[in-house]
Amino acid sequence: MGPDMSRIARSLLFVPGSRPDRFDKALVAGADAVVVDLEDAVAPGDKDRARDALAAWLAPDRSVIVRINGADTEWFRGDLALCGRPGVAAVMLPKAERAGDIAAVRGAGAPAVLPLVESAAGFVALPAIAGAPGVQRLAFGSLDFQIDLGMRDALEDELLFFRSQLVLASRLADLQPPVDGVSTAIDDTDRLREDVLRARRLGFGGKLCIHPRQVEGVNRHFTPSEAERAWAQRVLDAAAASGGAAVAVDGKMVDKPVILRAQAIVRDAQPD
Repeated sequence: MGPDMSRIARSLLFVPGSRPDRFDKALVAGADAVVVDLEDAVAPGDKDRARDALAAWLAPDRSVIVRINGADTEWFRGDLALCGRPGVAAVMLPKAERAGDIAAVRGAGAPAVLPLVESAAGFVALPAIAGAPGVQRLAFGSLDFQIDLGMRDALEDELLFFRSQLVLASRLADLQPPVDGVSTAIDDTDRLREDVLRARRLGFGGKLCIHPRQVEGVNRHFTPSEAERAWAQRVLDAAAASGGAAVAVDGKMVDKPVILRAQAIVRDAQPD
C-alpha cells in the first residue's frame, strides 16, 4: 500500500513513468507521496508507452500522484484518461497558467490538483490558479521558472520574492502549504538541508525530490527538531501554569502568536 495521502506531504518523490520497474520501489522509499512523472522524465517517443504502463499498474491500494503532460502538448488529452483511475490520489499539472486547464483536469475525474507554477504567465495568474476548484496545494517548478525568466544560477535572493508569493497565494486561498522545487545536488546533504530549512522559514510545507536519497533529509528537516520541540513544550507549560497572566520563557515574553507557534510545532512533531 502506498503512503498516507491524507496527511500534508513533506517529501514528494518523482519516479519516471517510463520505468514501471521502479514504481513499487518508489512506494517503499519513505516518501510521503510518490509522483509518477509522465512529463519531463519521459522522452517524446515513449509518452504513450509510459501512459499505458502506468494505467496497467494503477490500483486502489497504491496511492500516487500523477504528473501529466501540459495542457499545450499533444499528450494532454490522452493523459486526462488516467485522472479518475483508482489509485490516482491527485494530478500534478505542469506549466499551470490557466484556471480552465485545472477545470479540465478536475472534469476528467482528478480527486485533487497540484498546479506546478513554473513560468511568468503562471506566476501572474497565481490568484486564479490557487482559487480554482479542486486545487489542493501549489508547487514551485523553480528550475523551469528560472529558465523562463532568463535567470542564471538563481539561489535564495533571486527567487525569494517568487517563493514568498506562492506561500501568500496559498494562504489566501486556504490551501495546504505549497511544495518547493527540487534540489539538483543528489548527494550534497548540506545543500539539501539549507534548501529545506529555507523553504520551511518561508512557509512551504514540502519539497519535490528527484532521488530516493533525498527523501530522508527532506522529511527530517521539515519535521521540528528536538530543540524546537523542547522550546514549544516549555512555552505551552509556562502558558498553562500562568493562568492567563504574562509570562516569559527563555527571557522572552510569551504572547498569543508565540503560543500559536508552539502549538504548531507540537502538532507538526507528532509521529506519522
